[in-house]
Amino acid sequence: MPAQEVIAELQKIVGNKDVLTAKEDLITYSFDGTAALSQMPGCVVFVESASEVSAILKLANAKRFPVVTRGSGTGLSGGSLPSPDCVVLCTVKMDKILELDRANLTMLVEPGVTTLQVADAATAAGLFYPPDPGSMKISTIGGNVAENSGGLRGLKYGITRNYVMGLEVVLPNGEIMTTGNKCVKDVAGYSLKDIFVGSEGTLGVITKVLLKLIPKPAAKKTMVATFSQMDKAAGAVSAIIAAQIIPCTLEFLDRTTIHCVEDFAKVGLPLNCEALLLIETDGHPAAVADEAAKMEQICREKGCMELRVAANDEEATKLATARRSAFSALARLSPTTILEDATVPRSELAQMIRFVEAVARKYKLRIGTFGHMGDGNLHPTFLTDERNKEEMHRIEEAFKEIFDEAIRLGGTITGEHGVGVAKKSFLPKFLGEAQMKVTRDLRRTLDPNGILNPGKMFD
Repeated sequence: MPAQEVIAELQKIVGNKDVLTAKEDLITYSFDGTAALSQMPGCVVFVESASEVSAILKLANAKRFPVVTRGSGTGLSGGSLPSPDCVVLCTVKMDKILELDRANLTMLVEPGVTTLQVADAATAAGLFYPPDPGSMKISTIGGNVAENSGGLRGLKYGITRNYVMGLEVVLPNGEIMTTGNKCVKDVAGYSLKDIFVGSEGTLGVITKVLLKLIPKPAAKKTMVATFSQMDKAAGAVSAIIAAQIIPCTLEFLDRTTIHCVEDFAKVGLPLNCEALLLIETDGHPAAVADEAAKMEQICREKGCMELRVAANDEEATKLATARRSAFSALARLSPTTILEDATVPRSELAQMIRFVEAVARKYKLRIGTFGHMGDGNLHPTFLTDERNKEEMHRIEEAFKEIFDEAIRLGGTITGEHGVGVAKKSFLPKFLGEAQMKVTRDLRRTLDPNGILNPGKMFD
């Protein structure tokens, strides 16, 4: 625990009730969504304004104690895992939607607003906020920005970075900086906001986010196609993209995941297949009808076993919800579920899936694989028990091979979950010497005392 004088100073800044020090209160904040990782913090502080964040970071620099920023704790790379005896700076009380500007298609929010709240507010105004991470019901915008989160609609609409127009950030020294604005075109100076998107809380604390909204698509159509082999499903995806069709959603589930999801969600998924594609197109009604017809034809030409078109919005929502439940469904099978992500060029996806399956056989591991086939992002999910140390070692060795192969194929070690603690050993190989030097120099320049999120991304 931080020194008593530090606790007293924190209580002066935010009030006694917003500083947690009792062990039973701290346990909740000792882990995030990453399996098999935990570390008790020294205390937890709830902040409600940028000025409070500023005062805490100034104190941290003066007293040299680490600060780890946290939203809902849904991250899957250990990015918000506490450092020993750190102060966890929790932003969930900064939960206001400050402005929705229809004239400029923007929304200004505090970091504790959930992704779903942003999406619902946009929808109520007849607009659309596309990023949709699987945890969108509880994940916060601050965390989405810090991790540069993706989602099911990333193929067509991009990821969080594509919708951040501006930020208010408290720098490690306590200075409050605003970067970006509502202008669609702005090339004055460095694009500093982009440095903080995906920085995983290592460069500053995000206290406001200016988001871009877009017009709501007028129509959409959802379909499910099943295949006897994963290669055939991957071939259909490649053919869809080659036909210059960019669907809103192009997801896949393998056999293990299909059975788990159907048992969990009971939406009538076909069980007699090795691979399933969830496809959604949206936009102008005529374009939607045309794209859906072309994709149906392509799937049939590529040997799909069955193709089912959602009859209405309710059925479409059920199918999309079933895909979002893949992680939860798999998690019911074993005490520990380790969900990873690796991304490769779409042309290499089938090969990468076969490699993951081969690695699982080599190390005698149980695995379910699903993900965003349209953008090459797959989620190999190992089902295990963290108490089985020998099996956990085999999983570590398996992931080393998986990430090495992703890099070899021209891919990346993470498409949307971030580096955090879980993948920092792979970062130097992926970035190379020059990029690692620039990355270290940037972090050292902004945070010379190493206050923010120490031990994350790299040592």
